[in-house]
Amino acid sequence: MKSTQKVSFGFLALALLIVCAGESAVAQSRTAASAALRNVTIDDYFQIRDVGQPELSPDGQWVAYTVRTKMLKEDKNETRIWMLSTRGGDALPMTAEGVSSGHPRWSPDGKFLAFTSSRNGGKSQVWLLNRVGGEAVKLTDVAQGVGDFEWSPDSTRLVLALQDPKPEEAEAEKDKDKPAPAKPKTPPPYVIDRLQFKEDTVGYLDNRRTHLYVFNVEKKSLTQITSGEFDDSQPAWSPDGKQVAFTSNRSKPDPDASRDTNIWVVAADNADKGANLTQITTNPGADGQPAWSPDGKWITYVTQIDVHLFWYATSHLAIAPSNGGEAKVLTMAFDRDVRRPRFSADGNFIYFIAVDDGTQNLCRIPVGGGEITRPIGGRITVASYSLGKDGAIAAQIGTPDRPDEIFLQNGTELARLTKTNDALVAQLRLAKVQYVHFKSKDGTAVAGYLYEPVEYDATKKVPTILIPHGGPVSEYEASFNHQAQLFASNGYAVLLPNPRGSSGYGEKFCAAIYADWGNKDFQDDMAIVDYAIAQGIADPEKLGVGGWSYGGISTDFIIAQTTQFKGAISGAGVALISSFYGHDHYQKDYETELGYPWEHQALWDKISPFYRVKNITTPTLFMGGEIDSNVPILGGEQMYQAMKALGRTTELVVYPGEYHGFTVPSHIKDRLERYLAWYAHYVKGESTPATPKLQPQAAPATKTAAESRE
Repeated sequence: MKSTQKVSFGFLALALLIVCAGESAVAQSRTAASAALRNVTIDDYFQIRDVGQPELSPDGQWVAYTVRTKMLKEDKNETRIWMLSTRGGDALPMTAEGVSSGHPRWSPDGKFLAFTSSRNGGKSQVWLLNRVGGEAVKLTDVAQGVGDFEWSPDSTRLVLALQDPKPEEAEAEKDKDKPAPAKPKTPPPYVIDRLQFKEDTVGYLDNRRTHLYVFNVEKKSLTQITSGEFDDSQPAWSPDGKQVAFTSNRSKPDPDASRDTNIWVVAADNADKGANLTQITTNPGADGQPAWSPDGKWITYVTQIDVHLFWYATSHLAIAPSNGGEAKVLTMAFDRDVRRPRFSADGNFIYFIAVDDGTQNLCRIPVGGGEITRPIGGRITVASYSLGKDGAIAAQIGTPDRPDEIFLQNGTELARLTKTNDALVAQLRLAKVQYVHFKSKDGTAVAGYLYEPVEYDATKKVPTILIPHGGPVSEYEASFNHQAQLFASNGYAVLLPNPRGSSGYGEKFCAAIYADWGNKDFQDDMAIVDYAIAQGIADPEKLGVGGWSYGGISTDFIIAQTTQFKGAISGAGVALISSFYGHDHYQKDYETELGYPWEHQALWDKISPFYRVKNITTPTLFMGGEIDSNVPILGGEQMYQAMKALGRTTELVVYPGEYHGFTVPSHIKDRLERYLAWYAHYVKGESTPATPKLQPQAAPATKTAAESRE
């Protein structure tokens, strides 16, 4: 049945195109003076400052936002909060250097800016800045630290998301005026009885849960409003300040066994710790991200309807009465993932970010459903946004030729407010980026991004690197990609495909690889390589491949099915899938998609690259984080060991103390150096070593074999 739901871009999207056209003119001006420009380097990654989390002040006069700096010399990251007038001008630092701060939130009366920060070695707390000036004041002082918070509409209270304290934290809270007891030399054992017992960046899970508390700003008193063997998150105040909506999986008998998160409402002055709740949604799939209508009658949220497809299912926009009742899905015909819904100030529209066709656009839809428009659209990536009372929008926007900055749309005009990375970008000679379309082996239409080498001679074929993305439910978008620009600056064409399994192209496209990894997505990944060869860009004799997470899994599948690539780098991939069951944190996903490994061994083995390792002849570098519980280093170790046993060219690099997403600047630099060295040697055929020469450092203390066994 054909949809009557229309999607239009409108005049406001044109405004963005005008802005981009203006910036294109600047880019052309820079091209004229290209002799003064330079290619992108590894160190430029640490010069890019990550701008995000825009928050409009209630009077619409200011935007608060965060800037993260990656400090290579100090080998750490630091996030500060800045403020900028919506009329433009210089940005003002709101938090000092030397400490990280985040999650800026204006009080609704506009008098204060609250944020979270961990200072002096303590836990994350809420701090308060007076709008008229002065130093930040610590507002909360809870033993376990604050995970999330939101202001009440009357600016007198905060709702806090707090994890239950550890026993020693609770004791320390009772005796906070006494000297802290010495930590035991030997940590106690982990005692585990949960079904879901592990999570990346956390490690082993105990039975402590996250609940909601109301904090009185004046009295500094704390009242717990939810409880139980459940985790409660994403709190949102009702407009009258009497209730709080939140997301929680309260399924019986064990929330760890399902993905059935729902929207609930609790009284803000609740005295029974949430014994009496109103359940807003009953969909058996995941519901979350609640937001109230201005009149308090409705709650909008994001919902996944098909439980069987879990993360492959489209995340839709829905609305339900705030006192419970029949819900309505507004974007069924749209068939694109949505997130971060917010009502307009007049309550007539719901705004949301849509993942669509290699972009993220800011969309809106009438409360009753109907035509979807794009107030901020185009080939861009809108990562986050904040709505003003007068209809203004502050948005974090990235493009292929510029890292994220803060933009302001007021009426029909879209203007860039921040210039955080302008000085750096003005120095760089950037690659031309194309969004290309091509056909896969079975005729399926696929798209992706193609980066030409920075110094490209169209009469010559060039070495080319294919980079499959992670996920698999993810997509390459129209945003700045330092790694792709780095490769392009080193003479490579770079291919970033969005194969089947990617988001942004509808549920059917996304679910096409369900329980069938390394098949249709392999065909689609190879199709962009064939496209680049047919266009006369890629040299078929100088191809490289490499990705991270599912991109690492894809890399393993690719080199096991073709010998076309001269060099490969597989980061945080899997090998023998059944060995990850109970070792990573995806048990529910495996059971839903594949069944139990002891009951469906053939299916588990089918999607295990390990059983195809004998076909691999491509020199391959395996990488991963030592304490990654998302895709543990076990996969890289297994593939490395198998290739080594077969006498193939391979290497394994394990980064100490790193989870799935690396954070230590020196490790990130080392990884990029290894990328360039490996591809230069094996793909380009250069005589430089495949392994870069390391800087000398002190040797770690070693143990004898007998000591290690003890």
